[in-house]
Amino acid sequence: MSVLSLLRLRTAADFADWYRIGAEYVDGVADEMGFDTADFVDYEAGVEAMQTGRPPTELDPAIRRSIAADLLADAVFSEPFCEWLPLWYEFSLLGPVRYCEYRLRRVAAPYCRDLAVSVPRFSRPQDALVDGRPAPTHCESFRERFVLADALLHLEWFVHVARESGIVVPQGLVDQTREESLAYYTGHRESLSPRVRAFQAALFADDVWVREIDAAYGLDSTLFGLWERFLRAERERLETAEP
Repeated sequence: MSVLSLLRLRTAADFADWYRIGAEYVDGVADEMGFDTADFVDYEAGVEAMQTGRPPTELDPAIRRSIAADLLADAVFSEPFCEWLPLWYEFSLLGPVRYCEYRLRRVAAPYCRDLAVSVPRFSRPQDALVDGRPAPTHCESFRERFVLADALLHLEWFVHVARESGIVVPQGLVDQTREESLAYYTGHRESLSPRVRAFQAALFADDVWVREIDAAYGLDSTLFGLWERFLRAERERLETAEP
């Protein structure tokens, strides 16, 4: 099996574990950072509804919004992410990425009905200039580019999905994390401030997302394995960094 087998997923039931794993990631990061989760959606009810084929019209609008936000954010995440990486990588994944976007959007559509659910716009390299140059040009290796891209885009993904799911994410921390991370991962800052480092360490737990998606869908994917190693190594490095 490989990542291409994900292209066979078509129904809400197929994507129930996908939503569950994303919601658990959001829950974990919010808990780690002590964000206000008093209004966090009952995502487990959403997972059950997807698994059993319950019509979206029967669900609480807050649950529908959370499901839609998660699936739509994943739908539009990969193409901009690939732009941060070498052209050979971007071109090799462009076809599968666009087809996955199409599938995710189709599954998300019924949950969006009568709701103003936005589709996030993730940063491209031209949106993140450092010394007048796109941020990835300051990185020497594929791994450095990958970690830089994830440091910015998983922040944007989390903020969007968390807020659409009822979690309060302080904008000041979001702005500080983007600014410091962009400088740090391009070699223009020696360290992250303690709060930002903790936030990024929590966000780099997306290595768990990758591993659980791989396991839930029986992929045994070499590509997912590479992503997981990069993410896990950075998470562990941040967790053990000196204050």
